Amino acid sequence: MSLFGGLVNLIVSLVVGGLCGFLAGIIMKSKNGILVNIILGIVGGAVAGALFGVIGISFGGPIGSIICGTVGACLLIFLYRLIKR
Repeated sequence: MSLFGGLVNLIVSLVVGGLCGFLAGIIMKSKNGILVNIILGIVGGAVAGALFGVIGISFGGPIGSIICGTVGACLLIFLYRLIKR
């Protein structure tokens, strides 16, 4: 049972991260490909979750996860643009 639950959580995290990356690409008017935006969304969700946790902000539920991931993906797209220059 625990293996199945872990797999479901992983799949949901990837889908939510992909959605966040897609939304961040629209918000930031990113010219990156959709695949890059999805990857940045997945990584951005993890980064933002850790950063918000450090400063004491927590998001609950699916909407909170989407907000957190989108903010993180926007931050990563911004940093990606700075590095790419």
